[in-house]
Amino acid sequence: MSSHRIVIVGAGGVGGPFGAALARGGHDVTFIARGPHLAAMQADGLRIEGARGSFHMNPAPATDDPASLGPVDYVIFTPKLWDVETTGALIKPLVGPETAVIPIQNGIDAAERLSPILGEGHVMGGVAVINAVIDGPGKIHQMGGFQHFTFGELDGAITPRAEALKALCDASDLDATLSTDITRALWEKFVFLVGISSINAAARQWSGVCRSDPDLRHVLRTTMAETTAVGQACGIDLPDDLPDQRLKLIDSQDGRSIASMAVDLLRGNKLELPWLAGKVVELGRQYNVPTPTTHVLYAVSKPYINGRPKDSPTG
Repeated sequence: MSSHRIVIVGAGGVGGPFGAALARGGHDVTFIARGPHLAAMQADGLRIEGARGSFHMNPAPATDDPASLGPVDYVIFTPKLWDVETTGALIKPLVGPETAVIPIQNGIDAAERLSPILGEGHVMGGVAVINAVIDGPGKIHQMGGFQHFTFGELDGAITPRAEALKALCDASDLDATLSTDITRALWEKFVFLVGISSINAAARQWSGVCRSDPDLRHVLRTTMAETTAVGQACGIDLPDDLPDQRLKLIDSQDGRSIASMAVDLLRGNKLELPWLAGKVVELGRQYNVPTPTTHVLYAVSKPYINGRPKDSPTG
């Protein structure tokens, strides 16, 4: 058993598979979860099913009380983006002098938002590449066989704690990269995610439909091009052909994959829209970069930010 203690905050489509992969490698993993999902995990463990096969993690240590665990070595932080500050305050008891907290969420500013709460020296940067959703209490369905974790120090340094985390991942079923430019890695995913989440949500369609229809494909690529231009204006070293690189990635994926934000929209849940397309629009205004296509996609989903409106024509 690993001498390192790892807590996964959130046992959803990212935290569930990543935590299960680390546990399968023999590491000491505990989940922070809540509601029926927590109850199911405590009663019968966590089930991961899908393109990478099936795995039943039982027992799956889980609690809704971070204070009961005390300081740990690593916290992998995966809540939805609207919960960053609230959940960040709740996990303070997990953070000791040597604790590293790695947010692996959609968007580009989670580390910036967590640092004032937990202390700048505790927060690293992280990127998750995975497509999975909660498929019922205690169950995760993974779409597509890809599962990758990129992380690094915010200043690009290679530190002992970063190298130790890489070793933990290497000893597990979790493909990982230790990055010396995690901010660029965040933006490379952000370009992809803003494009695919916005078009999936606006069209209410699988990625395969969105990439195959010539009009939807044009909107998808244009959105990624606008996001790339905004990133470049922010000083991020992004190549001009990044939209085409991301489009090739989308072409290589399972056609029946769909971004988590679109799943939330279809289920009537809150949306991460303000931190995705909304963030591009905000930064575009700040840096005087036109984002007309992204702005339209943001606007058409904006009425659903807090869930399906009760007085909408669709109920």
